[in-house]
Amino acid sequence: MSDMQDSERLARIFKALMHPARLDILEILRDDEHCVCHMEAHLGYRQAYISQQLTVLREAGLVDDRRDGWNIFYRVSEPRVFNLIDQARAMLGISGDTARAATQPAACPCPKCAARKNAHEKQSLVTDV
Repeated sequence: MSDMQDSERLARIFKALMHPARLDILEILRDDEHCVCHMEAHLGYRQAYISQQLTVLREAGLVDDRRDGWNIFYRVSEPRVFNLIDQARAMLGISGDTARAATQPAACPCPKCAARKNAHEKQSLVTDV
């Protein structure tokens, strides 16, 4: 690959990271894969807006998706992107806890979240007895 092609690929990644919503989406995907409705519930953005941002992240090679019935789950395809994000935060003196606080759990209707909620409730019943 030529130096120009390498520079273009690198620029595509940095361009994808230049948007606050895309950074928020990546933070949600830091720990696991999630569907758009999950991101919508956590971030408060419209589904169409999140889908647009996911398209940019996918085109930059940062996220992948998989279909499970009606749901499409997104995951980070290149986890090393978090090293870039974490280094930029460190340069600015921003704590990673600040970003994660913005992505606290909210009510999400997806099957994956419902299964987690049911498992958590069952565990609470066991420990409360």
